[in-house]
Amino acid sequence: MSEATAAPTVRIIRTRPGGDSKNPASEYSSLLHTVRNLGLLGRATGYYWVVFSILVVTFLGAAAGFVLLGDSWFQLLIAAALGIIFTQFAFLAHEASHRAVFTSGPANDRAGRVLANLFVGISYAWWMTKHSRHHANPNVIGKDPDIEPDVIRFNEKDASEVNWLTSFITRKQGYLFFPLLTLEGINLHIHGFKTVFGKGKVDKRATEIAMLTTRIVLYVAVIFYFLPIGMAFAFIGVQMAVFGVYMGASFAPNHKGMPQLPADSRVDFLRRQVLTSRNIKGGLAMDTFMGGLNYQIEHHLFPNMARPHLKKAREIAKEYCDSHSINYTETGLFQSYGIVIEYLNRVGLAARDPFDCPMVTQFRRS
Repeated sequence: MSEATAAPTVRIIRTRPGGDSKNPASEYSSLLHTVRNLGLLGRATGYYWVVFSILVVTFLGAAAGFVLLGDSWFQLLIAAALGIIFTQFAFLAHEASHRAVFTSGPANDRAGRVLANLFVGISYAWWMTKHSRHHANPNVIGKDPDIEPDVIRFNEKDASEVNWLTSFITRKQGYLFFPLLTLEGINLHIHGFKTVFGKGKVDKRATEIAMLTTRIVLYVAVIFYFLPIGMAFAFIGVQMAVFGVYMGASFAPNHKGMPQLPADSRVDFLRRQVLTSRNIKGGLAMDTFMGGLNYQIEHHLFPNMARPHLKKAREIAKEYCDSHSINYTETGLFQSYGIVIEYLNRVGLAARDPFDCPMVTQFRRS
């Protein structure tokens, strides 16, 4: 299976002679044992404190620039910078949710909740529920929330069920994917508020409501206090657009266009995580840009691994997969975007043509 032509369904790869094909669980156990013995599952709390401190200083610098610039359209540069900074805070919240920052589970939850709710403005409880389901069943149809049908359709069956009013978007969804991400920031905030004010069970509901409300009220109040109303709306629009595109551009390359599994498939953990994930090549700059998400295979194999250890784990996992005939996919960043766009467009072709509407068809034939 080539990187650029990932199929919508997975083909199970058997181990070579000598591999333990009768007991796939032992294959993963062996890999996990190797990684653990090298100390790669240890925490890197000092690293995260350094990253957090850098982000706080950067945020304070942006805040100072915001105050000093005053009534100026250069404020939109500050807005764009905040979109980037908030995404970087979101990366830290993501890693805390995986217990990768502190040894203590409650400490990770506290850090993740503060980062997600107060710094980013996204419900930690919503994220934990959604992301846990994704990790348990990556690219599994009907089980992975990240491929559930929404504005974008991720498989042909869902694409074929759109109505004729929305078929234009679906048929061109690959080309529209990144423009639509400009709205993803708003979407993430809305999901957070719907969760904490909804009827479902929410861990620390009162705390999350207080944090999210405080964050959004203070943020909006400060912007509208310092800026004219038109500029204030533009500021928020740019910040949210950059945030949405950056988040989507970091998460989308990891699974979109990779094989999807039927809901009733029986695939062992090692293959389920590796065959449905894609790594992004690059050095330190890519590690920083994507917050460690460029090592998506290793992140799925070892979800609580700290970011600084993922690079070494990649070497081990790649060699292990090669020796067991398991497809290990890596691409460049822009190549991955091309694959995602091509895949979404291909899926979108299953959408109904607007002229398939019975009434329209009747008039066309008359």
